[in-house]
Amino acid sequence: MRRNTQPSERLKEFKAKIRAADGILIATPEYNYSVPGVLKNAIDAASRPYGDNPFDGKPAAIMGVSIGMLGTARAQYHLRQTMVFLNMYPLNRPEVMVPFADKQFDEKGRLIDEHTRSKVKELLEALSLWIKKLGA
Repeated sequence: MRRNTQPSERLKEFKAKIRAADGILIATPEYNYSVPGVLKNAIDAASRPYGDNPFDGKPAAIMGVSIGMLGTARAQYHLRQTMVFLNMYPLNRPEVMVPFADKQFDEKGRLIDEHTRSKVKELLEALSLWIKKLGA
């Protein structure tokens, strides 16, 4: 069986958006001690074929929320491993790993915890500075 090696139009658009971005922010939940399969599949698809990697040299930041007490620590660690292969430049600090999601958000999904809101703001400001520092 011969496989179609041409990327779909949607994948081409996704890769173009990644290339056009000054930096990348990934916000993720944690599933089974790692990143959700759909996120990993999107990253993998965009990084192919080998040699056509729109993530190359991109500044990046990661944040996440989970219902457990570790707040996506393991998922973020796996993303950092992936970013090494993709030659991305992930921001090291601040880390935003939001635990106990049921206590952090209201019934409409709005973040209500002020400490968490300030950490997210700090991360976004740090990413902006990181992008400038790297000259992206």
